[in-house]
Amino acid sequence: MATSFADVIKAQYVSLTTFTKDGRPKPTPIWIAPDGDRALVITGKDSWKVKRIRNTPRVTLAVCDRSGNVKGEPVEAVATILDQAPQIEKVYSAIGNRYGLLGKVFNFFSKLRGGTTRNVGLELRAA
Repeated sequence: MATSFADVIKAQYVSLTTFTKDGRPKPTPIWIAPDGDRALVITGKDSWKVKRIRNTPRVTLAVCDRSGNVKGEPVEAVATILDQAPQIEKVYSAIGNRYGLLGKVFNFFSKLRGGTTRNVGLELRAA
């Protein structure tokens, strides 16, 4: 049975693979919050994954453990960068709701270190 986008975004940890200009894959384990037919992620504005997504929005997602060891087949997706403060706050809220107390602690410290001025949200949709 093939893995679907909906199945992958239900996982606690997901391996997000972005691609360099020459096509090399760069996987990163992330927290992800399902939001209808999309998934939301918070990350640093200047992170390499954001730079790669600005170059090519094609990504793949796969279920993984917290160390990034992939546990299933990847699915294709398209990433959009959410860089407006209200959009980022929605991502923070989704992460807090999805990961409970741990997510709220993460959000608190993330906001303490710069919040919406140093971070962006990522919107992931099935390709």
